[in-house]
Amino acid sequence: MLKTVGLGLQNFEKVIRANAFYIDKTKFISEWWTREDDVTLITRPRRFGKTLMLSTVEEFFSVRKKDNEELFKELNVYKDAEVMKECGQWPVLFVSFANVKAGSYKGALQQFNIIFSKILSTMEYMKDQLSDADLEFYNKISIDMEPGIASNCIGYFCKWLSEYYGKNVIILIDEYDTPMQEAYVSGYWDELVEFMRNMFNTTLKTNPYLGKALLTGITRVSRESLFSDLNNLKMVTITSEEYADCFGFTENEVFEALDNYGYSSEKEKVKEWYDGFKFGNTEGIYNPWSIISFLQEGKYKAYWANTSSNSLVSKLVREGEVEIKKSFEELLRGGSIETEIDEQLVYGEMDGNEKAVWSLLFASGYLKAVSMIDIDGIARYELKLTNYEVVVSFSVLVKRWFENAGQNYSYFVKALLEGNIVDMMDTLSEICEDMISTFDGSGKAAPENFYHGLVIGLLVELRSRYEIKSNRESGLGRYDVMLRPKDKKDNAVIIEFKSKRRSEKGKTLDELADMALKQIEDKKYETELLAAGYDKEKIKKFAFAFEGKELLIKEG
Repeated sequence: MLKTVGLGLQNFEKVIRANAFYIDKTKFISEWWTREDDVTLITRPRRFGKTLMLSTVEEFFSVRKKDNEELFKELNVYKDAEVMKECGQWPVLFVSFANVKAGSYKGALQQFNIIFSKILSTMEYMKDQLSDADLEFYNKISIDMEPGIASNCIGYFCKWLSEYYGKNVIILIDEYDTPMQEAYVSGYWDELVEFMRNMFNTTLKTNPYLGKALLTGITRVSRESLFSDLNNLKMVTITSEEYADCFGFTENEVFEALDNYGYSSEKEKVKEWYDGFKFGNTEGIYNPWSIISFLQEGKYKAYWANTSSNSLVSKLVREGEVEIKKSFEELLRGGSIETEIDEQLVYGEMDGNEKAVWSLLFASGYLKAVSMIDIDGIARYELKLTNYEVVVSFSVLVKRWFENAGQNYSYFVKALLEGNIVDMMDTLSEICEDMISTFDGSGKAAPENFYHGLVIGLLVELRSRYEIKSNRESGLGRYDVMLRPKDKKDNAVIIEFKSKRRSEKGKTLDELADMALKQIEDKKYETELLAAGYDKEKIKKFAFAFEGKELLIKEG
């Protein structure tokens, strides 16, 4: 009898007792326990089984769980006699920061306070054994406690657990970086990082009651930002060899599941849609959420895209410089980019930092390394979008950026393809008013950034009918944007942007537009289209001249 496919089950005990679909990853317990690392931080993209793994570790070691050993009898870790001696023998503290998603520092602190207050409610059984000093701290813990109290909660919880059970504590922290990502997006990073640095210092550095600790997240926040002077920390990122096949499904595991659930004929298409992840040197890793969703529904969808708002990724790409948007266009067309990768993210230095954007997308699983070259000790990666699901995911994400523009966006695209200047001007002016503030939280985005964001939107909107190119060589120079119709009966489009700069001081928008049209002709940008057999009469040439939100469009 086939096991029930339970989507979103993240509690190990519930998975096993419900006899739900489960791929055995318990060898991780043996690997992690026998290593000498005191504190281990493992980063993996979202929905790769991190929470379920921490739940598994808790269930295995916790002295408070019942029938621990029974749950593991048919699993890999049960074969390890030495590690099985530790089953059910340790006090374990499991903390999740998954829900610390607030728009303000005050709101984030409130959510931390709720988490710690809930944990406290599970410790009432040991209250009578606390000293007067500990009882005083115990009574200060509430949803309204001060940050200085909250940042010390985990340390005190460990002390009480250790003294009660006579052993040091195993600490498990899930989604350690979620509060920091939200703080960066919402603009209170500096305040929050001080709180979290103090909390991790008392939890992981100066905590005499710490046995072993395991933290999981998506990104590796720089040691200087968060873990300063923590010498006992082992970082395991997606380029590390350790635990490479312990998170995510291997191809053998996926194909076996497809056979079992009647999808044997779908293997190649499933591979195209959902394969492509690589941890260390282990290739052929699949996203568990996508595979379980497919087994449940039997349909090809961007399941992964619908599990998160991708707020940080969206912010960095939307507000990024023009070069970031051009590279993003290239990725969406199926191309690749070459860049350095820094796996230690420094949130305070991410604005406008192209390397940080690609590093985040790489760590988050959206980009895969096609190749790597070491130049004088600096690794440069060739990166592509990971698989077809990611391409679809980003298409959805880009469309969401333009939702605020409503029907105006579709009207603009229609007017552009028809060459209707009046409608183009009217609709684009309205879009500018709505969207420039959307593309930058401060409302001060460079106009170039906005217009190249618009090009990415065109790429998604018109992908089925047009090939959209930007900043490519044709004739004697590089055009800004070209739309090549797949059906040569449709109009082709060449666009050149001109904005007021110091060198053009004093020029009117009309003069700038004329300069742009002259450039299209002088540089012979239509050469590429003519060589490909497009009718000269069906090539539309437009100049977009702008200063801030003021815009003029002229046709050549």
